[in-house]
Amino acid sequence: MKNAKQMAAAAAVAAVALAATGCTSTAGADDASATGRVAVAYEGGIAVLDSESLEILGEFDTEEFTRLNSAGDGRNVMVTTSAGFQVLDTGAPALTDLVFEAATAGHVVSHAGKTVLFDDGTGDTTIYETDALDPTGAELPESTVVPADYPHHGVSVELSDGTLLTTIGDEESRSGAFALNADGEEIARSEDCPGVHGEGTVKGEAVVFGCEDGALIYHDGEFDKLDAPDEFGRMGNAYVSETSELIVGDYKNDPDAEGLLLDKVTLIDTAEHTYRVVDLPEGVKYTYRDIVRGPEENAYILSVDGSIHVLDPATGDITDEYPVIGAWEEPAEWQSPHPTFKVNGDTGYVTEPAKNTVHAVDLTTGEITASVELEHAPNELAVATD
Repeated sequence: MKNAKQMAAAAAVAAVALAATGCTSTAGADDASATGRVAVAYEGGIAVLDSESLEILGEFDTEEFTRLNSAGDGRNVMVTTSAGFQVLDTGAPALTDLVFEAATAGHVVSHAGKTVLFDDGTGDTTIYETDALDPTGAELPESTVVPADYPHHGVSVELSDGTLLTTIGDEESRSGAFALNADGEEIARSEDCPGVHGEGTVKGEAVVFGCEDGALIYHDGEFDKLDAPDEFGRMGNAYVSETSELIVGDYKNDPDAEGLLLDKVTLIDTAEHTYRVVDLPEGVKYTYRDIVRGPEENAYILSVDGSIHVLDPATGDITDEYPVIGAWEEPAEWQSPHPTFKVNGDTGYVTEPAKNTVHAVDLTTGEITASVELEHAPNELAVATD
């Protein structure tokens, strides 16, 4: 990696607006109050839904497979395309011509008023003020680019004091993360996290990264490695709440196992720096798309049995079960349409690709409050939350 001072000196302001695939329309100023809308990607297109009724408000052509992430401002969603991070304005709605250019658009993280985009094709991190993105304008907001030595599948997050955390890796392997202060000086580093993947920030600005043998915690200026109980114990995704110190993560302990289904979860207490693995009840299996944090800081797991299982992250106990969709099978590949689960407040949004349907679920009661049938099998899902 470049040293921290070199990286800071190389940081540049970037504002790129590229024409990209898709239909566009002009957003009106009176649409700015539309927040929390739901974006659904399917093969070759995206639909924007009303958050309560799930009425289809607009549909837009795009590339065959795209990924969706909230931009963190309550209105915009980032669509990962071959050109980079394309801005979907759910308020208008409109798939705009605004694109943050990237060789391979990857993770999007919003925290403490900053949205951070990671380019897997270069390893570079792009940072902008979350509220500065105006989808009705002709230009992107000013953004700072922090370059890396090597491309890798990584992630970055900026904390409220300006500390930037970013992963370490190259095209062959990934080993950990490091921290730069607001002046671009390196203040901490750990390369004790093989296969580092994913990020989550919780109460007190403790940040977790998943490892193939546990998890890496950054808190109060220092890294701390938490070891898995198995020699291979991979946590790749963290499901967090910024009002809770508890983390729920996925867990895989068989490096040779094929497929995406998992039947264990990781529970991490960032206050106590404890790490444990819990077996889920028989028949409860999920993919990386199927856990959210919701009411009362619980974890909600959408299982292959078609039910949402409510998990208490403090105890690991399943406390309730809500039947929602039909039983489903493991997808052939991670890109294949399979049930996806997102949340906004007390409402969960669940896709049912077998029926081309999206459901809204009250996570306090399990009641399905709305459903909509699309013309295509829904795949990726994002909610325009702030």
